[in-house]
Amino acid sequence: VDTDTSYAHIVLSSTQSCSNTESSSTSTGLPSLLTQSAAASKMASPAPPLKDAVGGLDRDPFVALLAKLIGESQRLQNDPPALVPQEDLVAQHVVDALRPVSTDTGGGPLVVRKVSYTDGRSNVIVEYPGTVPGRVVSFVGMHMDVVPANPSEWDFDPFSLTFEGDDKEKLRGRGTTDCLGHVALVTQLMRRLGEVKPPLKHSVIAVFIANEENSSVTGIGVDGLVKDGLLDKLKTGPLFWIDTADKQPCIGTGGMIPWHLKATGKLFHSGLAHKAINSMELNMDALKEIQTRFYNDFPAHEKEKLYKFATPSTMKPTKWSYPGGGLNQIPGECTISGDIRFNPCPEVLRFSLIALEMK
Repeated sequence: VDTDTSYAHIVLSSTQSCSNTESSSTSTGLPSLLTQSAAASKMASPAPPLKDAVGGLDRDPFVALLAKLIGESQRLQNDPPALVPQEDLVAQHVVDALRPVSTDTGGGPLVVRKVSYTDGRSNVIVEYPGTVPGRVVSFVGMHMDVVPANPSEWDFDPFSLTFEGDDKEKLRGRGTTDCLGHVALVTQLMRRLGEVKPPLKHSVIAVFIANEENSSVTGIGVDGLVKDGLLDKLKTGPLFWIDTADKQPCIGTGGMIPWHLKATGKLFHSGLAHKAINSMELNMDALKEIQTRFYNDFPAHEKEKLYKFATPSTMKPTKWSYPGGGLNQIPGECTISGDIRFNPCPEVLRFSLIALEMK
């Protein structure tokens, strides 16, 4: 059996369940390559593809695991310093699910490793060893933190898994798509490999990460793993980044740059506004000019429609902060924070150079 070609089919099947952008797989050219490769494989051997040998993933264990993960989501909200996620809660559920097929605890083939750079915030690396050294395919980016949710703004409890409709086909709860559903899905995929033990030439590696939803704290998630060289072996093969908010295959994704704009004026009573310098007005005027220049320099790209990107590159504010004070005080300083979301078009390189010059 040409396990390399067959494995490509199961990769495509899995990414269709957990990937992003509003595109179809036909846009990538990947299926045609698989078809050609599969034809060559068929000539070499009449054995059935690996997908048939491994079989599909069962719904019930997936839903049961996802229910546990969503049940932890209140403690996974990432907005420090007020909300510091405890990803170790999810990491332990992943380890427990894989325990029966791990080398340390179950006598199985999976090598499971937890990596922590601070208390309560773990990453998990899981490997199904292949037969050929240096050949690897990896799934990375399944993050174990979530964005905050205010229950009063939801029609249902965001911190528990519920179903919409009598058929129970639609799952609801904070993190079902971003990204605890992906954590549960890839965990079930790795467990299935550990149970069936297919003879793969490639090692299959899954990397579950901490601290994806916030950039104010660094060095404890995928950046820490990269710095320590723990992901170096992934460079020798294809890598699927599994962090998306839809169910379609992802053929490209936007990047994110956080930014902060601080204005300093002069604090004074609002009744004597002529003696103050309003830092909020300064910041609003400055941001308007910066945004105007951004959108002039980086307008919508003609290929965004081709690749089904829902929006062009954007720069916008998302948060205000200031030291505090009374309603009758004009603030002497304030900070606007936000992000830049850029699409992977040629202009991104030019933007990166401009950003470096600004530094």
